Amino acid sequence: MNKAELVASMAEKGNMTKKDAENALNAFMEAVQESLTGGEKVQLVGFGTFEVRDRKAREGRNPRNPEEVIQIPASKAPVFKAGKGLKEAVNK
Repeated sequence: MNKAELVASMAEKGNMTKKDAENALNAFMEAVQESLTGGEKVQLVGFGTFEVRDRKAREGRNPRNPEEVIQIPASKAPVFKAGKGLKEAVNK
């Protein structure tokens, strides 16, 4: 499912226009992004948790030249951990 299909599904299930659904989805994505950027996590009980995890600096290999060792810098990665309700729904 892509964004357009998600917006159409939200509009149908939420009994709203596609424009309203798209605005709601964009607002949700922006709010999650701002929270994660600010160091907070977003927890939706029954659905899941969005959070940021730190990745340590490490060594890697250049795919074009496997003998060459490269340094991969430390970074932050956004992650999503599915909640119990979502896991149960998917596994039915």
